[in-house]
Amino acid sequence: MKSDRPFSQLSPQRPELLAPAGNWDCAKAAVENGADAIYFGLDRFNARMRAENFTEADLPQLMKFLHRRGVKGYVTVNTLIFPKELAEAQQYLRTIIAAGVDAAIVQDVGICRLIRHLSPDFPIHASTQMTITSAAGVEFAKSLGCQLVVLARECSLQEINKIQQQIALQDTSLPLEVFVHGALCVAYSGQCLTSEALGGRSANRGECAQACRMPYDLIADGKVVNLKERKYLLSPQDLAGLDVLPDLVKSGVTCLKIEGRLKAPEYVANVIRVYRQALDGVMTQLERPNPLTPFPTFAQRLEEREGGIKAPLSETERGWGRGQLNQEHYNLEMAFSRGLYTGWFGGINNQELVHARFGKKRGVYLGEVTRIHNEQVTVKLEAPVKPGDGIVFDCGHPEAKEEGGRIYGVVSKGKEAMLTFGRNDLNLHRVHIGDRIWKTSDPELDKQLRQSFAGENPQFQRPIDLEVYGEVGQPLIAIARDRLGNIVQVESAISLVEAHTKPLDTDRLQEQFGRLGNTPFVLEKLTNHLSTSLMLPVSELNRMRREIVVQLEELRSQPKCWQLHSDVSFQDLLPSSSSSSPTLREAKATSPSLIVLVRNLKQLQAALKARVETLYCEFEDPRTYREAVQIVRQQQQKSQADNSSLLTPNSQFPTIWVAPPRITKPGENWILQQVRACEADGYLIRNYDQLQFFAQDRCVGDFSLNVANPLTADYFQQRFGLERLTASYDLNITQLQDLLTNCPPQWFEVTIHQHIPMFHMEHCVFCAFLSTGTDHTNCGRPCEKQEVKLKDRVGSEHVLKADVGCRNTVFNGTAQTGAEYVQRLIELGLRHFRIEFVNETPEQVSKTIHYYSQLLQGEITGSQLWRELKLQNQLGVTRGPMGVSTLR
Repeated sequence: MKSDRPFSQLSPQRPELLAPAGNWDCAKAAVENGADAIYFGLDRFNARMRAENFTEADLPQLMKFLHRRGVKGYVTVNTLIFPKELAEAQQYLRTIIAAGVDAAIVQDVGICRLIRHLSPDFPIHASTQMTITSAAGVEFAKSLGCQLVVLARECSLQEINKIQQQIALQDTSLPLEVFVHGALCVAYSGQCLTSEALGGRSANRGECAQACRMPYDLIADGKVVNLKERKYLLSPQDLAGLDVLPDLVKSGVTCLKIEGRLKAPEYVANVIRVYRQALDGVMTQLERPNPLTPFPTFAQRLEEREGGIKAPLSETERGWGRGQLNQEHYNLEMAFSRGLYTGWFGGINNQELVHARFGKKRGVYLGEVTRIHNEQVTVKLEAPVKPGDGIVFDCGHPEAKEEGGRIYGVVSKGKEAMLTFGRNDLNLHRVHIGDRIWKTSDPELDKQLRQSFAGENPQFQRPIDLEVYGEVGQPLIAIARDRLGNIVQVESAISLVEAHTKPLDTDRLQEQFGRLGNTPFVLEKLTNHLSTSLMLPVSELNRMRREIVVQLEELRSQPKCWQLHSDVSFQDLLPSSSSSSPTLREAKATSPSLIVLVRNLKQLQAALKARVETLYCEFEDPRTYREAVQIVRQQQQKSQADNSSLLTPNSQFPTIWVAPPRITKPGENWILQQVRACEADGYLIRNYDQLQFFAQDRCVGDFSLNVANPLTADYFQQRFGLERLTASYDLNITQLQDLLTNCPPQWFEVTIHQHIPMFHMEHCVFCAFLSTGTDHTNCGRPCEKQEVKLKDRVGSEHVLKADVGCRNTVFNGTAQTGAEYVQRLIELGLRHFRIEFVNETPEQVSKTIHYYSQLLQGEITGSQLWRELKLQNQLGVTRGPMGVSTLR
């Protein structure tokens, strides 16, 4: 178990280095290059279904290999689980726990509950897919029985430190894990619905189609903005936390995670080796600090550069900022690079995060083409190059076929080099002066990396300590300890005698017991407790050394024995049909209710005129909620005064519920206070902070809580007393039916018309491409002045909105409807149906509400509604993911 002890500056904790492993070779590459743990998926329920992955049958052998080498293994169960999959998931979890896996990395709240029901002690790690960005999120994970939290990648060092301080004060401390290297999703993990919206491939099911890596045009107020070669507006550079390792260690994070389960074993070997060496160097410095040359903080290093974080890292600064030669950075760029950057660790810098020039792997930048002559290309070199290296010419159009190949010869002339290529290897007519050249392949480096995990003998050795005891006439006793707490004791079969020559002094013992080649161990420290000159044959010392290795390996290889209850089931956790809950017959006697979510005041007034009784508001500026509430209150007073025709005799006055932003970070409770100040009738809950903050208010759980099965629904409903839950947008109609038949249907509302919120991002497109500013303090707020859309490759224009926290949401330009399934849902007892608007005019809002009101009253069918809305050329409604009937 990892310690819950708050981090102390006096005793820096060595973070675990966690490697990705998509197959056996990747696992070996991780182990042989110094990973402390690996994480891997099996063939189901994991967020990288495109990886080769392992099978359940592999688990015993894999865990034995890892544990024998002193490495932990974590299984990813980091997707949402649908109702019909719970029985399968339960058996899957039993297999994982019984195999002695060290932990499961989990997204689904219901699966956390199920694991804890099956086993009281099996460790659960809250996945980054749980979108935890605050102390409240850590507390939520702890309440589920999690032992560790993987924070969202969007957390800065300052925010990580704040979270650490807050959870220590609140006595809700859990170890924290952060991603330190690899690809950055532009959207918050667990909140990206893009692949789902555009192709029915859910990122929450491990099927991300990487729409963020595609080119987009920026349209502002109806006109395409000329951004020149910048087209990849949503594709962040890759994360490289090498610069901030000292700061991360000082922050007390328990684990540093490398992304890349889809990557090759050479990538794993390369990146793990770099971070292993760097982390060991940082720990040595922090454990034995030199007061004359202390590590500067990341903030100090930024301030030392002219222009602070605004200035791109220079070639020499792109190491880890302490005069290191650039070999580490070279290796990382050759491993995989869309450009390397410290991500959000240094805070928000919208000019740096996304350079937008390409969205695919490049490698090391070699320089620009200065001359093309006689089948030779001259380049002004920025990095070393040699024959055999692979390169690509970048003419600023990465979406087109690019010229490239292997270099045949290199002739250096000062800072320039003339490159020649094999005959017919590339078409030099398609290469231009000024083209950038990237080195994409280094066969020599790849060979070194493959050798690092080739063969059967261990190449990376982990330290053991040895204590030696004995007296004349007694056996020699050797006690060996590894860093994992395993202890073995071996005795000599021959008694010690007085030494006349070559006594067992410390050097001699070190020499004999230190011969640990071809074993997983290296002798780090030997303590000699022999008091007199004693002797033992070398052959016996060698036998003892071999026995120590055998016993330690055997001890390590024993599978973890977690408690596993055989007499329990997920069915024990299903919602019970309590006497207080309305029966299905009673629910069916209630008329269906239409809920309308609007995003501006004009839409709100149109909805009021359309006699909508339940109104949700999601505005960019929460200060506007006060005015919205006043408008609704005035309508209520008018209704009471003149018995307005807006209300039928049995209806309630219109109620108004308002939505806080999707994400809440440390120090952002002022936004929640601003939301509550409007004194609405209730609040739409999007995250863990809001569950706490609005605990005494009327609340409805929104789609971002990812309620996809009855175990999750029951937890939110019973523990937090939410009036309703919005069913996950990942559910198709069959899965939605399964959810409604396994829970009281009155728990839920279903969104049947909306522009799906595809990307929800910390990255601000407004700031990055419509200003020269880095964040809200200097961007000039273009989001308040311009209507912006992103146009994709097929011509669809997707609406871009910013919230009060400057986070952006890209809404699908085409509305999606589940109208054809409404009658079926009504028959199952569902009574709350939501429709949402983004940028529709009041007239469009009125028409759409009219059609859906008719639908709920049985006056038109879903097919008729769909055809009617299809005729409104600006709405462009599609059926959306609810219509996908296959089990995903």
